[in-house]
Amino acid sequence: MKLSDELPVDHRLSQVYRFGAGLIGLVLLVFGAFGFANNVGFFSTHGDQIAGLSSNGALSLVSVIFGVILMVGAVIGGNLASTLNVVVGVIFLISGFVNLGLLGGPNNFLAFHLQNVLFSFFIGLLLMMFGLYGRVTGGLSHDNPYWRKRHPERAAREDALARSREGARSGSTKAPVRRGVGHVPPHAL
Repeated sequence: MKLSDELPVDHRLSQVYRFGAGLIGLVLLVFGAFGFANNVGFFSTHGDQIAGLSSNGALSLVSVIFGVILMVGAVIGGNLASTLNVVVGVIFLISGFVNLGLLGGPNNFLAFHLQNVLFSFFIGLLLMMFGLYGRVTGGLSHDNPYWRKRHPERAAREDALARSREGARSGSTKAPVRRGVGHVPPHAL
């Protein structure tokens, strides 16, 4: 089974994934644009202050690249935006740890300071939260598309029970039967 088999397509959770990717992508694009506007050296290790963070040309370029990637994910949406949020979030966390080790040294090519490290951790965790929202928890509700995809037999039984209740309320003696993937025949209920 592939990971993509577990992910529903076109669900309302897609809006959360798109919003997260778009918001953080926009923040990174603006930060990168301001970094380019300051005309600091590309690999300057001292950097200039932009919105409380240190930046140089290389960090501005990396910010713009990741901002564009996240914005494209926001436009496409769906499972791609979710997965992209998680992957980019992990990259930001790793970057925070790597740059924490490079602080104050001659190899600090992205001109990171402690506030950049904390920002990288924060953005990484925020992206992962947006990407994993509704996908990972111990108690997904039964109307959650991820739960339904992982438990098709139980979801089909619950659908059939709901249809029979709805049919009883509307006065119909026979509820419509949905046929397809995960269908459970009435005698198996």
